[in-house]
Amino acid sequence: MSQTLMQPVGQKRLTNVAVVRLRKHGQRFEIACFPNKVLSWRSRVEKDLDEVLQSHTVYSNVSKGVLAKSKDLIKAFGTDDQTKICVEILDKGELQVSGKEREAQLSSQFRDIATIVMEKTINPETRRPYTITMIERLMHEIHFAVDPNLTSKEQALKVIKKLIEHFPIKRAPLRVRFTAPKPNFAGLMEKVAEWNAAIISKDESGTQPSVVCEIEPSILRSCEERLKDVQGRVEVLSVSAHAEGGPSVEQHDNIEVPQAVPAKESDAVAQISKAIQKQSISTESQDNAQGKPQRRCKECDILVEDKLYREHCKSGWHKHNYTRHKNGLPPLSPEECMVEMELADSKKDLKDYDF
Repeated sequence: MSQTLMQPVGQKRLTNVAVVRLRKHGQRFEIACFPNKVLSWRSRVEKDLDEVLQSHTVYSNVSKGVLAKSKDLIKAFGTDDQTKICVEILDKGELQVSGKEREAQLSSQFRDIATIVMEKTINPETRRPYTITMIERLMHEIHFAVDPNLTSKEQALKVIKKLIEHFPIKRAPLRVRFTAPKPNFAGLMEKVAEWNAAIISKDESGTQPSVVCEIEPSILRSCEERLKDVQGRVEVLSVSAHAEGGPSVEQHDNIEVPQAVPAKESDAVAQISKAIQKQSISTESQDNAQGKPQRRCKECDILVEDKLYREHCKSGWHKHNYTRHKNGLPPLSPEECMVEMELADSKKDLKDYDF
């Protein structure tokens, strides 16, 4: 019985690596790094070279395991010190990004953009900011895709403009203090009225009276220019003014996502609303018609037969309403609960989202 002869492999097989490539003096030099570590090194988050490089070796081709020749290294870098050359390639080379590393980078930038949007926007009805979870969900609703060539702030401003078109959301106002000499204070108040600013407080004592108000961020530059007429100045107190108090952050996480306001309501939304109405009507009729012993579930706000109460408490509908009840939120119908649970499942699949 013949056995397979195992031949030794004369090359170093490197898998799951991030390759950094540098062309110099007509030669190509590559180094093998750990995934997700090159960007950390360049941003000075990671300072240990051994945590970045898989080996202190310079290759001419990492995938084939071909090492760079010493004479080529001396000709291109003036030295054959592998560690020094690796550091130079790591700093100046072109990163061959793998699929996982690109996904991690885009996912991190997506989160940064959502954070900026959350800080700069409010709900116009409650004057409070949306949570980061709700902002991410709304960004998925408008099919936002991250552009790695633009900064997070530039993309966040574009996202805000698009969200304003579809959802009840607006830019958070700036809270500023306008100050002017006492003889010119009347002229300052006229300009504040022209800008439709919401006055918070006014202090007319002293030689430099001031007024604290909230304005739209887009008119800040024009305000600075026009204040020169009354010898006034502006001081920004808060970049984004939010309403104080109100429910906690945990309660905001469970609030339903504000729906878009299209010209015509979609068929799916119409069907859900009809189903909810039918469910509420049927529940009331069953409560009045049935004469069997029943127990009220305070979490779901319904009457359930005694023998079915245990099974009801094990259902996903009851468990979801129990969580909402602890957070001080009203119960949901089975249809509403199903929609919210599906949205929660889609949020868990954020890593598989196609950017």
